[in-house]
Amino acid sequence: MPTIGRHVAKLSGYAPALPTPFDDTGDVDGEAFERLCDLQIACGATALVVCGTTGEASTLTSAEQGELIRIAVAVSRGRVPVIAGAGANVTDHAVALTKDAEAIGADAVLSVVPYYNKPTQAGLYAHFHEIAASTGLPVILYDVPSRTACGLADATIARLAELLRIVGLKDASGDVTRPARLRTLVGPDFRLLSGDDALGLAFLAQGGDGCISVTSNIVPGLCRGMFLAWRQGPVARAQRLARSIAQLTAALFCETNPVALKYTLSLFGLMSPRVRLPLVELSDQYKPGIAAILGELCDTYPQAMIGRIGGPIRASRRAMVG
Repeated sequence: MPTIGRHVAKLSGYAPALPTPFDDTGDVDGEAFERLCDLQIACGATALVVCGTTGEASTLTSAEQGELIRIAVAVSRGRVPVIAGAGANVTDHAVALTKDAEAIGADAVLSVVPYYNKPTQAGLYAHFHEIAASTGLPVILYDVPSRTACGLADATIARLAELLRIVGLKDASGDVTRPARLRTLVGPDFRLLSGDDALGLAFLAQGGDGCISVTSNIVPGLCRGMFLAWRQGPVARAQRLARSIAQLTAALFCETNPVALKYTLSLFGLMSPRVRLPLVELSDQYKPGIAAILGELCDTYPQAMIGRIGGPIRASRRAMVG
């Protein structure tokens, strides 16, 4: 049997939760997505996470999800793992998406707690057990109670961690003490990844391994710098960077994710701000605040820290503020 999660077994650091670009007709913009994947790898992303919440997966067809995974795999060329969102609130559908992701070449799948159904813990265990049994890929659980109306209990996560294929958790529960509790239950190799940028450094301090991040789409260099400063020192630098990242994170979540993220990326010419209904584009009232925060980041940190995206930030600043 091949090693489970060869590319994911030691995953740490910041991995962007990538948005899905749409063109003027509302179709997936494959060229823009390819550029975004390449940019993130160049800026030090430890994985590419596609077709998740930030990728508006709930509005994508199975064919569109396959197209996005295929693009990410082609761009990565094995340099970083591609983690494909393959969640659904019908177990058979989640299994089908998982099998499709495996066939296309993803390195792992991200499987969200079933939404709307509100299953019991026994139902959640059975759901993820079925998914894990259907695939040769590693499975990362995704717990986001604010969107799913139910969550994974620590004891359920511990049971699931005993399964060979289930290798990690993306935690967006908002409970910053959770990594410390879970670590004793799941062991040192189970990957604990924050799904909440606002709690990124605190999550690491409690024993987390990294973050599947919205904010790192904009400032991958800052996020990577914070992570490395936390691991290697000085901690004061990590704290300083975390404060700057937190300001941008707050702006990116002024409306439902990924609305503000896609608007911000559009300022750099990386994609259209278009989202799919029932989401609508960012309200005008929030746009000046985003421009101001990006300007402050440019003034505070050298381009090398922000990464290759620093150039577009500087070039666009006058137009954004004006």
